Amino acid sequence: MARPDGSSALASAREAFLTYALTERGLARHSVEAYARDLADFVTFASRRGAARPRDLSRATITLYLLALRRRGRAASSVARRLAAIRAWTGFLLREGAIADDPAMDVAPARLPQRLPGVLTVGEVERLLAQPHGTSPLAVRDRAILELLYAAGLRVSELVALDVGDVRLEAEYVRCLGKGSKERIVPIGAPAVRAVQRYLAHGRPALATGRLRPALFLNRRGGRLTRQSVWMLLRAYAARANLRRPLGPHTLRHSFATHLLEGGADLRAVQEMLGHASVATTQRYTHLTRARLRDVYRRAHPRDQMAIGRRGG
Repeated sequence: MARPDGSSALASAREAFLTYALTERGLARHSVEAYARDLADFVTFASRRGAARPRDLSRATITLYLLALRRRGRAASSVARRLAAIRAWTGFLLREGAIADDPAMDVAPARLPQRLPGVLTVGEVERLLAQPHGTSPLAVRDRAILELLYAAGLRVSELVALDVGDVRLEAEYVRCLGKGSKERIVPIGAPAVRAVQRYLAHGRPALATGRLRPALFLNRRGGRLTRQSVWMLLRAYAARANLRRPLGPHTLRHSFATHLLEGGADLRAVQEMLGHASVATTQRYTHLTRARLRDVYRRAHPRDQMAIGRRGG
């Protein structure tokens, strides 16, 4: 069996690839150093399994290595990066004639887990929306902003782009321009309607300067509110509501979608309200609702409760 100490032909082939990557491909030194670390670990693994030369490398060895990484608790992104390094190396070996076939070609990359959006509970949303206190123009404005974000699932860019004429309070809907300048109509409920009515009557007139502006939400100088300002006010109110998790305007959009689906809304209708081009994008929220249903089941179903009791006893 070959020694995994770097003296084998396999280790020499690794060094040849690193030299090629640095001098001929012109990769940055830190990139080559990352290749060196990743491939050193793989060479050690392969050498311990009898691979002394490049032609000893096999698809099975690479697959076993990826499985070993997962058992070590490596993140899927780390496993995918290691496979990318191995593929770059074996591709080099194939071009150099050191191997007849590329053993990494058909190895499936590590599947990255889908990032699910952070979602507030209904109670947390209520606490957040209750934070803008008082009757000052800014407090009235901020309450309308929070209510509208949650009521319509707007992106922050869509919110700050709204003009006064885009909110039809008598018909209870808001018209916005989403990605690709695609217009959509989203219904809003009574709490949001009341909050915006109050803002238009008592908040916006105090913020508006002598110059007429179409923007719905104004800053203290009378100009259109910016996305950064919405981020800042939302984080301030989240801290005031003792919401410990990271929070941004998209959190209310995610919560809007999840709560609608949990309430029985049709997936296609939620897709239209969110302005998603593909229903597959909206479907990620169904993973969250299924997870919550499982939690409810485990807490409430009598058979599952008995099983928990037996495990605890």
